[in-house]
Amino acid sequence: MELELRHLKTVRAIADAGSLTRAATALGLAQPALSAQLKRIERALGGALFVRGRHGVRATALGELVLERSRIVLPAVTELQQEAARFARAPRTAERLRIGGTHGPLLGALLDRLAGVAPDARMTTCTSWSERELAGQLSEGRLDFALAGTCGTASPPAGEGLVWREVAVDPVFVMMTEGHPLAPRAEVDLTELAAEEWACVPGDGCFGDCFTASCARAGFTPRRMYETDTASLVHLVQVGRAVGLCRATFPTTPQIVTRPLTGTPLTWRHLLGWHAATQRQDSAAAVLSQARMAHAGVAANSDSYTEWMSAHRVP
Repeated sequence: MELELRHLKTVRAIADAGSLTRAATALGLAQPALSAQLKRIERALGGALFVRGRHGVRATALGELVLERSRIVLPAVTELQQEAARFARAPRTAERLRIGGTHGPLLGALLDRLAGVAPDARMTTCTSWSERELAGQLSEGRLDFALAGTCGTASPPAGEGLVWREVAVDPVFVMMTEGHPLAPRAEVDLTELAAEEWACVPGDGCFGDCFTASCARAGFTPRRMYETDTASLVHLVQVGRAVGLCRATFPTTPQIVTRPLTGTPLTWRHLLGWHAATQRQDSAAAVLSQARMAHAGVAANSDSYTEWMSAHRVP
């Protein structure tokens, strides 16, 4: 005989009642039937669970072990049943949205907009420096949508059935300490930064190669590149150790200014991805629209970016 939840409930009832007679009454069984059932349970568990005495029953060591486990298992199963019942009764308008993204302000802005238009949706996020990792999670069904990016016109992360749509294209800016000699400039020529050390966030795309190629066209090779997380990058720039590469939407940060590079030698293309087999076209179009509006809001919060867009007549 395999142990079932009803057997644990029977053991629990006998312990609570303190006697087979009272337990049989509580369970609505005849005492001989309960005694026979207890024997079957004890055979299944490999030993006696109770010792009978003049004043009722008391648990054996094995019985105490079973009772201890039942105190955990039975409430957990009851909670599961209640939660499942609530879920079954809940309106199906509530959605679950699993959003992935590389690090940056666009992900937070998109979540904020989605929460506004779908207040009942349950949203979870996953951030990664790796566009390929995000694409893999889309392919495996572990994400519904992912914000990723590519350098310039490079191809998006590959994956069978994946759909990528452009959210926006940003120029890549340079960040420097506000005390840097070039900080007062409206824009900076890449050649003027030939003697600098550099910092950027990691990634598995071609951005590093594109930057190196841009420097080569400007006639120099970067002295050093610190590839690190955002907080460390900001620190390196603030203390004057390096100048940083950033998307034009980089938020205002104390002691740091962001400046466009003359001629826009580097661009970053924001992409929204999903799997064609798991997302309806109307749902994907709605999330894409929200991502584009989120980007517009983030861009509007950057003074240097809005000045650049005005100078280049970007709507």
